[in-house]
Amino acid sequence: MERIEHRACFGGWQDVYRHRSAVLGCDMSFAIYLPPQAQDGPVPVLYWLSGLTCSEQNFITKAGAQRYAAEHGIAIVCPDTSPRGDGVADADGYDLGKGAGFYVNATQAPWAAHYRMFDYVADELPALVEAQFPVSDARAISGHSMGGHGALVLALSKPGRYRSVSAFAPIVAPSLVPWGQKAFAAYLGDDRAAWAQYDASALITAAVEKLPVLIDQGEADEFLEVELQPWRLKDAADAAGHPVYLRMQPGYDHSYYFIASFIGEHIAHHAAALKA
Repeated sequence: MERIEHRACFGGWQDVYRHRSAVLGCDMSFAIYLPPQAQDGPVPVLYWLSGLTCSEQNFITKAGAQRYAAEHGIAIVCPDTSPRGDGVADADGYDLGKGAGFYVNATQAPWAAHYRMFDYVADELPALVEAQFPVSDARAISGHSMGGHGALVLALSKPGRYRSVSAFAPIVAPSLVPWGQKAFAAYLGDDRAAWAQYDASALITAAVEKLPVLIDQGEADEFLEVELQPWRLKDAADAAGHPVYLRMQPGYDHSYYFIASFIGEHIAHHAAALKA
């Protein structure tokens, strides 16, 4: 593992590392913010999953989260959004291939060789982080758009793995919207049962652990009606008795201006659960 960025930030350190992923079969980069409290011992960790076209850089440079992580004594880990490298399959367009891994384990050629982001985020990356850095196994997860989809699916699929979950403008029913249908058909094939295991609105109906879900959604989001449709998750959750707190925010769009406006509240939400 090689450290490729190292910057002081709010009394802690914002670093970026590169490592060889056995799960993905390529070199991967991830960012980690270690708050000042990490100098005195292990701290809990929030995993942040970014959206389409993003890398590990977007959240750490645009969200302003380090200030709040330092206040609460929480580390933040930001993986890339897909496998990378010359030998990794790609496609034309921003919503499939590199930068668009959708946090699934692909089963179809040519994607299956590298696109196993679910296992990478769920298992390989936390094992590496917890072995190499002063963080505990108290984990939370959050994300934006495609990453919000990933955060919800991981939390719903891995009971006991995370203490809290939240999302900004998540793709809550990928099986029913164009972004998800395109990605799932390519990565998973035509079997809709395989799609359901990565669809939060399907998973929440039978979730073993009823972990409260906090979602912020901008009412002026240009993708709200076609791609996001958060009411699908809320309706499914209400029917299943699963607590989902959907906050519709007037005037806000899909951008990092939206995320930066509410990230402090999300980190406080996670801090309460991580330190309970």
